[in-house]
Amino acid sequence: MLTLCMDTAYKYLSLSLIEDGKIIAAIDEECFKKQSEMVFVKLDELFCMAKRDRLAIDSVCITSGPGSYTGVRIAMTIAKTIAEVAKLKLFTISTLRLYSNGEKNTMVIMDARASRAYVGIYDNGNTVMKDQVMNLNDINPENYNVVGDGSLIGKDDKMYTISGAFLKTMNFWEEVKEIDFLVPEYLKESDSYYR
Repeated sequence: MLTLCMDTAYKYLSLSLIEDGKIIAAIDEECFKKQSEMVFVKLDELFCMAKRDRLAIDSVCITSGPGSYTGVRIAMTIAKTIAEVAKLKLFTISTLRLYSNGEKNTMVIMDARASRAYVGIYDNGNTVMKDQVMNLNDINPENYNVVGDGSLIGKDDKMYTISGAFLKTMNFWEEVKEIDFLVPEYLKESDSYYR
């Protein structure tokens, strides 16, 4: 089984090919707001690195958000098109859960602008606190391994290798049964955004 994994939700363009429980090729590049320009070039590069035909994939996994409005939609549009046309399985995972890398006691923080951040807390991939938008002043990172934009709250910025995190969080992928109804999880539309 060959799975194409893609994340374009934030600063990075992360792509990987997972085959039989192993990553056979991966690309992680910081290209904030340039993912749409680079994604097809890098997909070609990924398949060349893996020495696999694009038609050999059996499934696709993407991040479903939160993240950049346009960023989340880049991978999602590509994945929905591939899955629908080729009749492949499509899986999603929360961007923040993916960025937790399946590590213990991890708070993931991602800039949501206007003194807010997307925040999720995970322990070995399990949800401790559901993804939400929080005011920076309300975030208490005490006792957590902070990942992402830690500098927003006085911590160091830290990021695991995103392409590798797809494999580490594989048990938390959710299969999309109705591809046409898949939409990004933006979170900013929730009540917490307006507080």
